[in-house]
Amino acid sequence: MTRHFIDLVDAGPDALRAMLDDARTRKQVRAGWPRGKPDLDRPLDGYVLAMVFEKNSTRTRVSFDMAMRQLGGTTIVMDAGSTQLGRGETVADTARVLSRYVDAIMIRTDDHAKARELAEYASVPVINGLTDQSHPCQIMADLLTIIERKGGVEGTRWAWLGDGNNVLHSIIEAGALLGFDVAAACPEGYEPNPAVVEAARRIGNRPPLLTRDPREAVAGADVVVTDTWISMGQAHAEEKLAALAPYQVTEALMGDATGDGIFLHCLPAHRGEEVVDAVIDGPQSAIWDEAENRLHAQKAVLLWCLGKL
Repeated sequence: MTRHFIDLVDAGPDALRAMLDDARTRKQVRAGWPRGKPDLDRPLDGYVLAMVFEKNSTRTRVSFDMAMRQLGGTTIVMDAGSTQLGRGETVADTARVLSRYVDAIMIRTDDHAKARELAEYASVPVINGLTDQSHPCQIMADLLTIIERKGGVEGTRWAWLGDGNNVLHSIIEAGALLGFDVAAACPEGYEPNPAVVEAARRIGNRPPLLTRDPREAVAGADVVVTDTWISMGQAHAEEKLAALAPYQVTEALMGDATGDGIFLHCLPAHRGEEVVDAVIDGPQSAIWDEAENRLHAQKAVLLWCLGKL
């Protein structure tokens, strides 16, 4: 059975823990190595990953490319504007064709249904590099970062401030699967998808606390997370910025977290909007470890999808 990684629930808690363990081990073994040196076992020697980009990318593009290099494999980069997919070829036909050429497909797109359709018709693993609904690879990196900093994620409390977007959806899903609490402070009209909240309740009986009050969400939090308020291609920026202004992560707000509370942001950041410089560059920030961990976490995702883990 082909292993796809569209949402965290596709893998389940045991597989997620195995991936995170593998990611941490491989990262530790590589300490001090040149970035381009392959892992000693080269588990994906001869494998090819197609990377389909319908949205701009820095971390996803570079981390997946380097992940395959370190695992011994190679990549093909496909931008929608230069492929037949961008000219009207169906997702199903694209999936069928790519499955004849490569061993796995990563897609970064604005439509979650497109990623699901690609997985439905592909005979090779499909990995969600980002959709409007979820961002599982980012949350794998976040989880790895907190495991490194705190020894584990089970029983921790995560606070989210801002828009109820794809990143929050995956955090809620992760909390239900791995046993940590999520408190999300979002303004009216920008709450997370109710279906995601209900799914968390069904998975692990750990639905998030939803509040309008940022201080309530952050109080006693081990992890504080935010994201850009205006995503690529979104309209109504002025109205949205005004609604989200009270949810800016400040030094005072971080003071309501635990004494060793960690700040995360998936980047890119709009400094002075969702977070102030003093926080993002401060001692509680783990954003650069978080960004690096996209590479290590995605290596484990690739290995799981391709049956090597």
